[in-house]
Amino acid sequence: MLARISARGVVQGVGFRPFVYSLALKYGLDGWVCNTSEDVRIEVEGTRATLDRFIAGLEREAPPLARIESLSVSFGKPAGYSGFEIRASVAHPGRYQLVSPDIATCGPCIEDIFTAGNRRRGYPFTNCTNCGPRFTIIEDIPYDRPLTTMSVFRMCPDCQREYEDPLDRRFHAQPNACPACGPRLQLTDNRGNAVDCPDTIRKTAALLREGSIVAIKGLGGFLLACNAENSEAVMLLRRRKHRPSKPFAVMLKDMGEVKNHCTLNAQEQGLLLSPQAPIVLLPWIDGSGICREVGPGIKHLGVMLPYTPLHHLIMRETGLPLVMTSGNISEEPIAGQNGEALRRLGGIADYFLLHNRDIHSTYDDSVTMVVDKIPHIIRRARGYAPYPVHLTFTAPQLLACGAEEKNTFCLTRDNHAFVSQHIGDMQNIETLEHYIRTVELYKQLFRIRPEAIAHDMHPDYLPTRYALEEAHKHNLRVIPVQHHHAHIASCLADNSHEGPVIGVAFDGTGYGTDGKIWGGEFMVADCQGFKRAGQLEYLPLPGGSAAIKKPYRTALGYLLALLGSSTPHVGMDFLKGISRDEIDLVKRQVETGLNTPLTSSMGRLFDAISAMAGIRTAIDYEAQAAIEMEAQACDATGEKGLYPFSITGDQNYSIIRLRELLAAVAADVLAGCRGATVGMRFHNTIAAMTRDTCLRIQAHSGLGTVALSGGCFQNRLLLGKVTALLGRSGFKVLTHRNVPANDGGISLGQAVIAGRSLTLQP
Repeated sequence: MLARISARGVVQGVGFRPFVYSLALKYGLDGWVCNTSEDVRIEVEGTRATLDRFIAGLEREAPPLARIESLSVSFGKPAGYSGFEIRASVAHPGRYQLVSPDIATCGPCIEDIFTAGNRRRGYPFTNCTNCGPRFTIIEDIPYDRPLTTMSVFRMCPDCQREYEDPLDRRFHAQPNACPACGPRLQLTDNRGNAVDCPDTIRKTAALLREGSIVAIKGLGGFLLACNAENSEAVMLLRRRKHRPSKPFAVMLKDMGEVKNHCTLNAQEQGLLLSPQAPIVLLPWIDGSGICREVGPGIKHLGVMLPYTPLHHLIMRETGLPLVMTSGNISEEPIAGQNGEALRRLGGIADYFLLHNRDIHSTYDDSVTMVVDKIPHIIRRARGYAPYPVHLTFTAPQLLACGAEEKNTFCLTRDNHAFVSQHIGDMQNIETLEHYIRTVELYKQLFRIRPEAIAHDMHPDYLPTRYALEEAHKHNLRVIPVQHHHAHIASCLADNSHEGPVIGVAFDGTGYGTDGKIWGGEFMVADCQGFKRAGQLEYLPLPGGSAAIKKPYRTALGYLLALLGSSTPHVGMDFLKGISRDEIDLVKRQVETGLNTPLTSSMGRLFDAISAMAGIRTAIDYEAQAAIEMEAQACDATGEKGLYPFSITGDQNYSIIRLRELLAAVAADVLAGCRGATVGMRFHNTIAAMTRDTCLRIQAHSGLGTVALSGGCFQNRLLLGKVTALLGRSGFKVLTHRNVPANDGGISLGQAVIAGRSLTLQP
């Protein structure tokens, strides 16, 4: 009997064909296997009982990196095959295949580079079918070497034998190479002049130990490295990178080193050691030798383990924890090519560790955290993208352009939502160009021709303008999507939930349907529509974007609006460093509304309380005030106090009034209450406020499920408290797992809402 089998999913570039070959030999079956543009095709013949065992084994014993999404089987008459073979790949126009993300170096390859006598000892581009670059080198599908950036490297006889041997773990490993035939390193100064040295990695390690900053070309782009125990080197990197205080990530040699600097649980350790190998935010211990300049004002350190052979070799040679941060100037995309890096990073790095394998698509390191033993993605890139999110419906082909900050885009086809890697803040032409290139790459790889384009309602966002231009150019339907509805739909899609739910969207800024700045929102929502059911009361934001950078302006504006100008708050310490002219200007702005938009933003409320408590009155990076208040609040874990608040409105709409809250915070601060206590009481209050508002909405909607989304829910203290209180009140709580709660998840929500609107049309 003959079985014709189609396996779909991530089944190319992960050792699936040699696995099929070995499985067929194990059961004594004849036939063939090959890659196509949409699947792995198998024809195999034998007895029905043996074929059934073979088919069961395909799913049960598949390689660890394979993800079989579907396995379709049909039976027919034997074709008379003799033996089993792996056939050449077949391209089918218009068909597509899922693409594997880049994968961290596997154990056997690590052993190769550190084993005396191994021909790959010390070779920084060692890989096999179980690890190494994938997405960053693919130019097109099917995933074969001629369609990757490895096509320029002709394999030596030894590598070719491995590549052609179905029983070798490097069989059809497309980046397969060795020192005789593969990519090579080069160390240069910051003008591109070669540094003459007998051992490039040893010299690089020496430079790092001496305090130099080295730009290292990795899988998805350049990383800027320096000694994380050298405060002078770290501060020099900050000055050159124009990043005054935003935390840096560090790379540590192994789990033993991680435990010297951080505490961690089993879930966090699992993330660090996973094939994705993301940055994990871990509690930073006081005895750590990593200088505090790496992460001023925070208690969680971003830690990653080496995920390429080059990293393993450098970390072993230096014996130091290293800052490893994206190779860019703040707000620009990561540099990916040698010439580009020398041009853009020459004023930051002292030296460059280059190689001659091209990066076809750049991507940053992913960032994760664990809350109540549940992993959450904060930045989704290396190791995760471009693996799709699975939809509960068959979507049309469309493009969702995402948000202005922490941008990702999303393309849909069938039941797949391809959320891009982290693009970044869309605030300059370099990022827009990177965005456009990456959109085109995804469209090509997944054979998508959008019939519609979704975008945020904000008219001035770069992604919105791009969407409108593309729609006009290609005659596409345009679907605007409200920012916070997209947040909630993203959470629903992340949980394969259709809704309706009570949606809680807490963030900094989102354009509302009334033209105001939303951000503290409660809604009854599903993936088709929403009804706003509650909000923080609108308060003035004096100076608009100026207040976002200077939380003291937000705090003063809120106090003036709620308590008036003659109350005791005028003597609070946070105002003492502000000139009388600026205070008078803020007063006039609040009184007249000039350049003072109204906002319901939870993010701005966090800013205001942080400023009032004297924790952070001006910021260098987004959410710094809230992040530092959360860090200080963790020093008051026993604090159970709450600040008062009130909820007004009728059964259809709730408005959370904040006058009592701000008055109580002002009283605490004037009484000398420390920032940690104020911070913990505030977190307790927001959790109680969320629960009480959800209970009010439940009373008239009957809904028992709450979806939490928005950047404020990256705050692990807030997320933990809110989920606990809602859970104790009987709610089922949905949180993000596979895409970020922040604006990095917005594009998925836009795509789901737009997809539903198109599929439900008559």
